[in-house]
Amino acid sequence: MKQLAIVLVSGGVDSCVTAAIANLNHDLALLHLNYRQRTEERELRAFHDIADFYKVKKRLVTDVDYLRQIGGSSLTDESIEVTPARPGGLALPATYVPFRNTHLLSIAVSWGEVIRARKIFIGASQHDSPGYPDCRPEYYRAFNRLIEVGTRPQTTLEVVTPLINLTKREIVLKGMELAAPLHLTWSCYQRNDLACGVCHSCMQRRKAFQEAGISDPIPYLT
Repeated sequence: MKQLAIVLVSGGVDSCVTAAIANLNHDLALLHLNYRQRTEERELRAFHDIADFYKVKKRLVTDVDYLRQIGGSSLTDESIEVTPARPGGLALPATYVPFRNTHLLSIAVSWGEVIRARKIFIGASQHDSPGYPDCRPEYYRAFNRLIEVGTRPQTTLEVVTPLINLTKREIVLKGMELAAPLHLTWSCYQRNDLACGVCHSCMQRRKAFQEAGISDPIPYLT
């Protein structure tokens, strides 16, 4: 009997490939959070499309709109511009949502305790340049220690990061290898109809597909 694993699925390439990896050896439960980001509607559609593709019945979609109230990110505060990607830049982009992964993972741990999941898969990559602080291996080592001391003694649950050491190009290639439904994904930070093609996430995605020698299956505005 396969163990149950929760997969955090935003609807992007990384989370889609992570779901494909988890699906190899686990029964899936998919988690998606709406936090009033600019592309919330489109990301939610991508989440359900991916869940349908893998025939996942156990899904949790929840709202954490307090992240919008907290602000500090161009994803949740429309008064902050979603600036175009700057190749080689070292500073965190304005799209960084402060401490976001901790909020997402905390909900996943709570749900995992209830449904008796054994793993929580998240598509974090430390090569997500410029590097987000909550996408580093040491962050996940610390979080797994938090799960160990902060849950019931009988709980056996850990966060798994199968993409942590992969580049975006390698992630796309892994997705192709596993026949992941990359055509159902959405990466753009600011549009719900056609991907803008210039935000940090769009530029990373386009570069990854180009380097992998694969045609990106989604349309772009520019």
